[in-house]
Amino acid sequence: MRSLVIAAIAIAISAPILLQTLEDMEEREFATFSSPEEFRNYLSAGGYLTGFAKPFDTMSFPEPAPSVETISEKGEIERVSQTNVQVYGIDEPDIVKTDGEKIFLSAYRWIPEFSGKMPPFYKQKTVVIKAFPPEELKKVGELNESGEMLLFENVLIILSSSRLSAFSTEDLKEKYSADLNGSILAARLYGGKIYLILSQYSETCPIVPLSVNGVSHVVECSGIYHPVKPLPVESIYTVLKLDAESGRIEESISFVGNYASVVYMSRDAIYVAYYTPTDYSELMLRFSSENTDLFPDWFLEKLKKLSSYDLSERAKQVEILDLLRRLKLGMGPEERILFENEFNNRFEKYTERHARELERTIIWKVSPDMKIVATGQVPGRLLNQFSMDEYEGNLRVATTVGNSNDLYVLDSQLRTIGSVKGFGETERIYAVRFIGEKGYIVTFRQTDPFFVVDLSDPKNPKIAGELKIPGFSSYLHPLGENMILGVGMEDGRVKLSLFDVSDAENPVEIDRYMLSESWSEVIGNHRAFLADEKHQIFFIPAKNGYIFSYNDGLKLIKATESGFRALFIDDFLYIVGSKIVVFDEKNWEKVAELELQS
Repeated sequence: MRSLVIAAIAIAISAPILLQTLEDMEEREFATFSSPEEFRNYLSAGGYLTGFAKPFDTMSFPEPAPSVETISEKGEIERVSQTNVQVYGIDEPDIVKTDGEKIFLSAYRWIPEFSGKMPPFYKQKTVVIKAFPPEELKKVGELNESGEMLLFENVLIILSSSRLSAFSTEDLKEKYSADLNGSILAARLYGGKIYLILSQYSETCPIVPLSVNGVSHVVECSGIYHPVKPLPVESIYTVLKLDAESGRIEESISFVGNYASVVYMSRDAIYVAYYTPTDYSELMLRFSSENTDLFPDWFLEKLKKLSSYDLSERAKQVEILDLLRRLKLGMGPEERILFENEFNNRFEKYTERHARELERTIIWKVSPDMKIVATGQVPGRLLNQFSMDEYEGNLRVATTVGNSNDLYVLDSQLRTIGSVKGFGETERIYAVRFIGEKGYIVTFRQTDPFFVVDLSDPKNPKIAGELKIPGFSSYLHPLGENMILGVGMEDGRVKLSLFDVSDAENPVEIDRYMLSESWSEVIGNHRAFLADEKHQIFFIPAKNGYIFSYNDGLKLIKATESGFRALFIDDFLYIVGSKIVVFDEKNWEKVAELELQS
């Protein structure tokens, strides 16, 4: 049952419906602030929404990539896996890393820490394990920091909520550190550079996003970008490029945005997208203009005047609430009931009809040398990092818009050149994966439509095929050229679906496997997944750890009592949990084991 109108408006004030007409080209223009006064005036005009950013783990890259295979200088180790990422050679943060000789496991246990007369608090550490050869498996050290990690040659970078610390993997001594103001939205490592995206709350400028080795990095007002037309602001983003070896800040750029953000990085650009609040007063004006029989003339006149006033959007929302309160006070009980029901039903239908005009995601494109290249926008909202993908200079974006879903292709200046609209009606996107000239999208409400999108002509993308099956997939992973693995849920259990997509017009679920598990981390975190193409196996963590073969359907070949990550070194598979278990992938015999929890 729909809430009454006052409740609906109250909700809109605390979390405004994110709406705006898309034709406003002024929002494609951007500038920097000239002074603290201009900064504060902009926030006031757009309606600064107080609070800290709520980051998604969202930076992604353009193409799928298998686990990395390397050859050491000594020629002893031929294969070493890396964290499951989207592009070969670009590292993403995770709690387990390996260089082929050692395993670094962060947050592996809680230990009590005491500080004077204060009650004890608990701090996690990072354990260092000699991993290869397996018969020499043992713990060799600890670091007094924990968090997700990046690894570059002999430098281990640990990212916590408020600090970045870099250590030598050889002697485990700290090389440099950075104190962070705000929170980490995303971090990546590419070409020996750390790309760090920070989000912070500030009502004035200049800002200090971080300090490296005690030296503050100051961003002046003139270094903070914003759309020319004021928009509601919840966060100030700073993108920094640091040298991984020394920690030196090479370049940075800052701009305003909102908490619901997705960050995507290709080898040529960084994209920051956010679903933004907009003028609720404009929405109410347009809605009332189409429904004049609902409102008296005095209400419509006051609403028009209010929309034209030079007030912040927050102030206009408060005034609209007061107008509605006054309107209802003049109604009798039966008239009020009729009004509330009519208002709610018409308002819902209005937003559904105009969803593509009203809901939007703004996208900023930043070059590797930290320059704003372009801004653009698409209708709807993104699911996660896999919703964006750059291919041959174009950006592909999948969005949920109202009660359906769209896919847009944008050119290098973020102008829409092609689209597919309205698929998966009454459903929303649960998973996306772009691979070359194909896109794979899962929507869900009661069944799980698996869509194959032909993107060979970026100006004319089209749905090539569709398959409906029970349950849903939240993560899609390519296995070879013609198979896609879906990891999701059905009837409260973890479901694995293997799709044959060799015929794009007729995708087929060739096998499925239901685990006796209620959840897997892979459903919300792709980095927990590992695939080994050489042996055609993959690892899925849940309450237990599972190793599947996929060379002839899905076959469970090993299970472990614990295991939240897996990696391989040569032909040995390491399952990491409360203990490390090592299997020989040639015969699947256990060859080593190390307890981690004391």
